[in-house]
Amino acid sequence: MPSEHFDVVIVGAGLSGIGAGFHLQQKCPAKSYVILESRDCIGGTWDLFRYPGIRSDSDMFTLGYSFKPWTEPKAIADGPRILNYVCETATENGIDKNIRYHHRVKRALWSTPEARWTVEAERTAGEGSTETVRFTCNFLFMCSGYYNYENGYSPAFPGAADFAGRIVHPQKWTDDVDYAGKRVVVIGSGATAVTLVPEMAKQAAHVTMLQRSPTYVVARPAQDPVANKLRAKLPAKLAYHLIRWRNVLFGMYFFQLSRREPERVKQLILGGVKMALGPDYDIGTHFTPRYNPWDQRLCLVPDGDLFRAIRDKRASVVTNQIETFTENGIRLKDGSELEADIIVTATGLNLQVLGGLEVSVDGRTVDFARTLNYKGMMYSDVPNMASAFGYTNASWTLKCDLTCEYVCRLINYMDRHGYKQCMPHNVDPTVTELPSLNFTSGYVQRSIAQMPKQGSKRPWRLYQNYALDIVTLRFGKVDDGVMQYS
Repeated sequence: MPSEHFDVVIVGAGLSGIGAGFHLQQKCPAKSYVILESRDCIGGTWDLFRYPGIRSDSDMFTLGYSFKPWTEPKAIADGPRILNYVCETATENGIDKNIRYHHRVKRALWSTPEARWTVEAERTAGEGSTETVRFTCNFLFMCSGYYNYENGYSPAFPGAADFAGRIVHPQKWTDDVDYAGKRVVVIGSGATAVTLVPEMAKQAAHVTMLQRSPTYVVARPAQDPVANKLRAKLPAKLAYHLIRWRNVLFGMYFFQLSRREPERVKQLILGGVKMALGPDYDIGTHFTPRYNPWDQRLCLVPDGDLFRAIRDKRASVVTNQIETFTENGIRLKDGSELEADIIVTATGLNLQVLGGLEVSVDGRTVDFARTLNYKGMMYSDVPNMASAFGYTNASWTLKCDLTCEYVCRLINYMDRHGYKQCMPHNVDPTVTELPSLNFTSGYVQRSIAQMPKQGSKRPWRLYQNYALDIVTLRFGKVDDGVMQYS
């Protein structure tokens, strides 16, 4: 089978994959690269999800790239605008010319004697037929996200087959889902649910958000007035970086405050909800979680749109357990029934390591659940491979940008010293294994056993701290005694 060779193969043409292409072009200009994308377009998450109101759950001054200022008025942007931003970045920098669409990467095999990866991809040809194609590379950079693109998490609800209406998961949303004038029940309380409910309430007869337990919900202006004033008076890049750092530092402060004084932060958040919904609303039942702030990710509602929909009686929240679906809706554990024409199961994602890629090193299959995560991007005893994985407590792109910079530093260091292979290897017997993500969210707990581990000390420890990572990844030693070169 013929194969093509590139210095670097990037997997995934989403937000992080396009960023990886940019950094390689700027910092490793002599290196050839290709981006393999399983779908037919750029954008990843921002093209896959088409449900009403799809938007960012963090501000675009930190979700945007460090090298391309976000210029739209809204800091909390909708999906189409983010997709346009990613596509614009790819086109402006010629990155789109390096993308191979319809290439679903299935496996990667490392050979130490050759010091290269052989990457096998399933290419979709005409009329749905497929063929296997091969690429070889010296370095493999996975930018395929952290969840299964094929299927979201859908629990087996009893009686689902009896429901006379339509059941749809947001990850499978299509243009023919007609909810105008209809009764809608959205099952869930996370970021997707709080986005869907106020948007669908604009056309639906009524939307009910049905949750087993509440999530912390914080209102924030969709437009940042201070940011817009700075952008009007200062050069675009200067204003962008000032706003970016202000938001980064505030996010770090708020996260640390949540850890040190959880009760104080809890009261601040609930006080905001009480102001939005009034003193008579049952905040204790519907908006007071059983956990502390930032034990799970907070939900952001721009301009308080969810609260406004509830105040206007276009939407409501029910906190209860599902007993069974019925022909006309959902019967709850307390015997009451929610009537519905459409049920939306905003029940979450299925986490997936490296997009489900099968990896072997010199004939040995790699079980990533038994690896340690090095600096949040590489894996113990797996050579010449990195993956872009963002923060859980801040914008995804902040960490991905730093990861791309580090990968370029690593490649250039290897070239300068004539190395063909780099591989993180733990030689410290006192390092103990810890779960890679310290989150109680359902989507994390369902998959944590299959995820790589983090270690109890550097460089295996994940601190989820952007300022610390800048010091480590941008300025720290590449030859740290843990990374082995040969």
